[in-house]
Amino acid sequence: MFCDAYLINELEDDLNQLFEERVRAAGVRRARWRYIQDVLSLMRPALLRSKSNHYPNPSHTDMLQNYIKVAFRNLVKNRTYSFINIFGLSIGMTTAILVGLWIWDELSYNKYHKHYDRIARVMQHQTYNGVTNTTVATPLPMRTALQNDHGSDFTYIVSSSWTRDYVLAFGEKKISRKGNCVEPDFPMMMSLKMLRGTAADFSNTTSALLSESVAKALFGSGDPLNKIIRVDNKKHFKVAGVYEDLPHSTEFRDASILLPWKFFLEEEPWVKRSETNWGNNSFLLLAQIAADKSFEQINAKIKNIKARHAKEEARFDPQAFLHPMSSWHLYSEWENGRPVRGRIQYVWLFGLIGAFVMLLACINFMNLATARSQKRAKEVGVRKVVGSVRSQLVTQFFSESILMASMAAIIALFLVQISLPLFNQIADKQILFPWHSLKSWLLGVGFTFLIGLLAGSYPALYLSGFRPVKVLKGTFRAGRFAALPRQALVVVQFTVSITLVIGTVIVLRQIRHAKDRPVGFDRAGLLSIAINTADLQDHSRALLQELEYTGVAINAGKSSSPTSEVWSSDASFSWPGKDPNQPGDLGTVGVTHGYGKTVGWQLKQGRDFSTNFSTDNLGMVINESAAKFMGLKNAIGTKIDWNNEQYTIIGMISDVITGSPFMPIQPTVFMLKEDWAAFIHIRLNPSLDARQALARLEAIFKKYNPGSPFEYSFASQEYDLKFSTEERIGTLSTIFSSLAIFISCLGLFGLTLFFAEQRQKEISIRKVLGASVGSLWQMLSKDFLMLVVIACVIAIPVAFTIMRDWLEQYAYRTNLSWWIFVTTFLGALLVTMLTVSFQALRASLLNPVKTLREQ
Repeated sequence: MFCDAYLINELEDDLNQLFEERVRAAGVRRARWRYIQDVLSLMRPALLRSKSNHYPNPSHTDMLQNYIKVAFRNLVKNRTYSFINIFGLSIGMTTAILVGLWIWDELSYNKYHKHYDRIARVMQHQTYNGVTNTTVATPLPMRTALQNDHGSDFTYIVSSSWTRDYVLAFGEKKISRKGNCVEPDFPMMMSLKMLRGTAADFSNTTSALLSESVAKALFGSGDPLNKIIRVDNKKHFKVAGVYEDLPHSTEFRDASILLPWKFFLEEEPWVKRSETNWGNNSFLLLAQIAADKSFEQINAKIKNIKARHAKEEARFDPQAFLHPMSSWHLYSEWENGRPVRGRIQYVWLFGLIGAFVMLLACINFMNLATARSQKRAKEVGVRKVVGSVRSQLVTQFFSESILMASMAAIIALFLVQISLPLFNQIADKQILFPWHSLKSWLLGVGFTFLIGLLAGSYPALYLSGFRPVKVLKGTFRAGRFAALPRQALVVVQFTVSITLVIGTVIVLRQIRHAKDRPVGFDRAGLLSIAINTADLQDHSRALLQELEYTGVAINAGKSSSPTSEVWSSDASFSWPGKDPNQPGDLGTVGVTHGYGKTVGWQLKQGRDFSTNFSTDNLGMVINESAAKFMGLKNAIGTKIDWNNEQYTIIGMISDVITGSPFMPIQPTVFMLKEDWAAFIHIRLNPSLDARQALARLEAIFKKYNPGSPFEYSFASQEYDLKFSTEERIGTLSTIFSSLAIFISCLGLFGLTLFFAEQRQKEISIRKVLGASVGSLWQMLSKDFLMLVVIACVIAIPVAFTIMRDWLEQYAYRTNLSWWIFVTTFLGALLVTMLTVSFQALRASLLNPVKTLREQ
């Protein structure tokens, strides 16, 4: 019977007014039966008008319009509850959309490259003492061996240098950009989109390819093709082409210039020597498999390629394999030969957080809708009396929830748009909302509809089940256990919220714990300058002497790696008592005299390198981890064989964090190798103002290196970058946890408001009988506080178990202190008390005489 909605719209205001008049005239109990008689008398002429075709039989479209109209009436009539529901849903949707965009960006990594699903990097496992280590670095001869032995299995095999800074100059314009030296097939394999020129011209050993942004920076709006640029102030290249800037979501996004591989061989003698050295694992090797091949097939073929070609490496059981580009970003951490971690853990983490925050918003809707069920019982009863079936009532309530979800979605889109810039900054992303994507809009509409159904499911099924006779006779009661579902949902809300808060606190504590770890050197006033030109290489000694002579620096030195990194290692070290099956794989850093004093490393035994000892050219300084690795209790004076030369350990220093601050220190040796130098390290004079010191430093730098821009980095900044991923995760977790608590408290506020209104008559009577404000506050608050206590009891062991397992991945980790859980418990109680107290005290302070008169 579709006409009932029209009848109810006409009768609703009259029925509400009539009921209020009857209550005032005869009291609530006596008024109920007479009210039902009046309802029927009012409905009779309306039904007769319906039979006389005054109301035409409406279509489904008409009914839908009517449902929306009634839903709007309810929204306006109950503004506070509507605001709480819509605002809570919009916050939940905003969080879900932002998390969804973040996850989509993570899962879309490297898909810019046309053949990303067939591109891989060659990696290798090596087993030492039963422990398998996995590395992306490979020996240079492996490229030739793969081409000769398995060339038909690959479309391309390409060697590449690691991405580094290059100084580019055209005329008087000089810029510094990152790039790679690559073989000619690299542009085709990566399907670079050429905007000018062709990638084919890149085969010329004097040609270079520039990204669009670099071309614009060097040449402005001019045509860059065939222009001659100078690289590192020592080599000239002709611009053979310009390619589209690679997006942020690619591994090679920093590759702004591509230079010929032969340039790398010519300019770096050690690279040329490595062409036949299977023990030097220092190179990046990329490959694209043939269309009719699979990674599993090729991995089975190339597994033992290193052992076949380098018999001396066979004792380490080297196993080569292809790591697909589709897995580079998400599965980047290996343990004992298996991919165990990577960004995929954060994808799952934020996916769960987004789903939970959205669930909390839906729970708010369910709770408030079912809490107000008695107020809508009369409406349901009247509708059923005039002929509505349950399916129509379900449709009505679903239409209301979908309308609210639609309004919340509109607000959420606005919030997403204004928050995306800040979100991108925090997450280190360049995400844009896909406004022009039909697929995204269809997904958004489906998402909104699904949220509307989810949020309205329980209220629709619950409210539509009321029996009209009991409702209209006034005998309807919610029942002793009617509140249990609402209470359970509140417990779920706060369990999730408290778990998120505990997890966030432990993540931030782990970051702080690692930051407080002894670094092993003094970062204050220490800066580094990359040696990226021939001028700087040739005049570095004079530059360092002038820096110290002029008082700009108190110490200066050079090294082959940054202060907080080790860029190379070697497995051919040997020492007395070494197990023949134990690898001698140690990190290697070439330094100059004065390096140790400049960085401020801490000597534990022996001495530093000194110009007073000519024998120090065959001397070594090792770190504590190297001494433990070699089993040396008294390391000083120990002879170490390396590359057919015998070195002597002259000093042992405290471990310097090189690599992840959450993991063990790499065993490392330091040797006097000035020809390895890639960085100049300078300790600024602390008596000078930093700006003044940098200005004088820049003047001296340009004197000896006029062809390059003055660029430097502070050691403290470089070290802080090691925490960037964890800090971003911690910041995002903090934001999402705060939103979860906010949504939970918003729902709690709405429930408190409703129950305060529902029990206002009881509160007034209690006040008249002498109840204090404190006792009334306790009456309204204790039930909610008990629910939060139950949530804490559930959340604390769950959070403890999850975070204990999470911390296991870090070798250097914080403890799960008891105060974290106690503080979170007390904080949850405090937030609940503040949320509930506002409405509880407001209801307690109302004038009871006025309230009872209105009742």
